[in-house]
Amino acid sequence: MTQIGSSDDATGSAELTVTALGAGVLKRATHMADGRELIYYDDPDTTLPPERKADTRQNESRPPVAQMRQDALTGEWVSIAAARQKRAFLPPKELDPLAPASPTNPSEVPSRYDVVVFENKSPSFGPDIAAPTTSPSAALADLRSIGQGRTLPSFGRCEVVCFSPNTEGSFASQSPTRARTIVEAWADRTTALSAIPGVQQVFPFENRGQEIGVTLHHPHGQIYSYPYITPRTEALLRSIDSYGPNLFADILAREQASERVLIRGEHFTAFVPFAARWPIEIHMLPHRHVADFAETTSDERDELAQIYRRLLLGIDALYETPTPYISAWHQAPVHTARDTVRLMLQITSPRRAADRLKYLAGSEAAMGAFIGDIPPEAQAESLRAALATVAAD
Repeated sequence: MTQIGSSDDATGSAELTVTALGAGVLKRATHMADGRELIYYDDPDTTLPPERKADTRQNESRPPVAQMRQDALTGEWVSIAAARQKRAFLPPKELDPLAPASPTNPSEVPSRYDVVVFENKSPSFGPDIAAPTTSPSAALADLRSIGQGRTLPSFGRCEVVCFSPNTEGSFASQSPTRARTIVEAWADRTTALSAIPGVQQVFPFENRGQEIGVTLHHPHGQIYSYPYITPRTEALLRSIDSYGPNLFADILAREQASERVLIRGEHFTAFVPFAARWPIEIHMLPHRHVADFAETTSDERDELAQIYRRLLLGIDALYETPTPYISAWHQAPVHTARDTVRLMLQITSPRRAADRLKYLAGSEAAMGAFIGDIPPEAQAESLRAALATVAAD
């Protein structure tokens, strides 16, 4: 990473701090009118000029930090973020809040871009961050203790990651070069967000499709920076405590020897997991231990971008219409278990047939006890057939 400097080259242009990242990606950081951070990530072959327009919208106050409440039955923390009720809901293309701004659409992004990341206007966590008054381990111990009526501020950071200025699409619809830029942005933001006081875990993800609950068709994902370790990861930590520190290595070895492998590259293997919960479920693991995106090498990011994009194209090739999914990048907690929790992709979809969805009803929703609809081996066979129709870049 090379710091190039700052620029404010013309009247009406934003002041930018420019940094060279890997794969030829340039990072141009600035701020919105209300103080939120706004970061452009330029493709290595970008056709954009170096300048970016300043955000000239009227400065609106940001909502207050939400309140976390602890569920004493489970110990889990729930953020009550009422400001999210006001977020945009399926606006028409001409009013897309993630598209580059125009005279008739004063959107969140003042300039045209390749990839852009900015702080969410109505976040689930943040905009304030915790004061660094206690050690991360002491804070984590306090969060894990159970009490009645416990509340805490929902400190942290939530960011939006726009994959393209286009108003429709997904990660899969991006070019191989753009996919690599997005991966570089994920790695850069993982580093930055992990350094925020009070952040315990960083989670990049993409929701795709109205069936999942998407409220914007614009191709984008999000990054949540939690002030606690999430329930799924807490369960994983308990499994590692019970099994041993080689859990991920042993899972990878077992899956690589199975009939559920979808793609095996030099650095990553993608597979349908042995105990898949969802009709479509794909996991991907790196061959060596890396805790998060920030620890991956340039070669690993190159392959990751290529395989991940191909997996999503393969999911869409299963049926005649696009498949809804949640794509979740599980990363190790920031301050603990870095040597045992491995970066892992988990893609899940409720689509169990061309015209049918799996709904979480009594057993799954109430008890967390999943019943699989499709044998994982059969789904792996279907996915391999779909992937065979998708050209490898």
